[in-house]
Amino acid sequence: MPAYYPMPYLADGTRLLRRIGRQPWCQWLDSGWPGSGAGRFDILVMRPRITLESAGGRTRVAGRGPVQQTDEDPLAVLQRCLGEAGGGSPSAHWPFSGGAVGYFSYDLGRRLHGLPVRSGAGPEMRVGLYDWALVTDHHQRLTAVLGEIDEASLLWLRHQVFAARDGAAPAFALRGPLRRAPDAEHYGRAFHRVRDYLHAGDCYQVNLARRFHAAYRGDPLGAWLRMRRRAQGPFGAWQCFPDEQVLCLSPERFLRLQGGEVDTRPIKGTRPRGGDPQQDRRLAEALQQSPKDRAENVMIVDLLRNDIGQVCETGSVRVPVLCRLESYPAVHHLVSHVSGRLAPGRTATDLLRACLPGGSITGAPKRRAMEIIDELEPGPRGVYCGAIGYIGWNGDMDTNIAIRTAVCRDGEIRYWAGGGVVADSEEQAELCETVDKARPFLLLADDGRR
Repeated sequence: MPAYYPMPYLADGTRLLRRIGRQPWCQWLDSGWPGSGAGRFDILVMRPRITLESAGGRTRVAGRGPVQQTDEDPLAVLQRCLGEAGGGSPSAHWPFSGGAVGYFSYDLGRRLHGLPVRSGAGPEMRVGLYDWALVTDHHQRLTAVLGEIDEASLLWLRHQVFAARDGAAPAFALRGPLRRAPDAEHYGRAFHRVRDYLHAGDCYQVNLARRFHAAYRGDPLGAWLRMRRRAQGPFGAWQCFPDEQVLCLSPERFLRLQGGEVDTRPIKGTRPRGGDPQQDRRLAEALQQSPKDRAENVMIVDLLRNDIGQVCETGSVRVPVLCRLESYPAVHHLVSHVSGRLAPGRTATDLLRACLPGGSITGAPKRRAMEIIDELEPGPRGVYCGAIGYIGWNGDMDTNIAIRTAVCRDGEIRYWAGGGVVADSEEQAELCETVDKARPFLLLADDGRR
């Protein structure tokens, strides 16, 4: 059992984040606004004992002892570090008491599929190994530090929790024009090229994304807090690394592994929320009744059944939920659940290796869809469409699909939005879907003009 240190209940952990969230390697796994029904547990980690960073085919391991570099599979390096570091296990109540937290980029998935490295891709994996975590349970209204923490750090953290107060969000503004890559004209060309591939039988579905980007000034934490107010999701994250910040508002679970049970929840099918209850209901009903959107969802369910089936016990893979409507502040989605039981001898990193990147943001067949994405999108995706989350000391894991995600690096903020294109997709509808998904980010530009 991990050590347990109760804290005052953090109904709004962002107050604490404003005080300490800018420290390098501070990470916050966010379940959304308390009371919104979005999620249950928030997890804060900082001051890792070991960091792992992969880029350009090399993994750098830093922490206690000399820095090491290797060209091994990054997930194999992570699995070895988890085993060597050791640590406690969560109690039956708490999901996490220390272990690995970080991101696994879309481009790590490309590497695992044997696709060539794209220039400018950035880190493929950034993970810290943490001895303790501050965890909040919004259902039970409890907050506690779990794991191994020294007395000085515990006293410091307790002081930060008691000192956290309401205050204005940190200042943030876009500086200069907001650019879109591709623009509407070039997106149309890429869309029709995807349609050509579909009609030629190369693939059944391709997820085609656009990048929205601009220079900025101020504190990226302020941008995340403002976007979060407009579009919180149950699988969001704030990640502060020495040279970049990741701002995630994801509504989509990628892979959960708990006690050997695997759960993945792909999203396919999107409509914007309506301006009034009647319009909102019509949009939701149209999504539920759309043969095209249901077909997209079923294609990805089949892909994920195959992916997790590589590492699950034969006959254990099931689809308990198919195409259920879920509604979020900005959009409606169709969501399915695919489950299975991990085969003996398999680990969380084996599951990641089998499934990265998530099928809901590539298309099917996965490798061919990824090749088409490389051809038609303006640059590497990086963190976007990768996965963010944790692997605990006991081997349990929970990760998201890193959609609704921005990255701040070198004075520029980048946000991506995309959608699945199938044979009967319509260009204007797909273009509008990217704008609907990017709306929380686009409103940052409107804020700057007020």
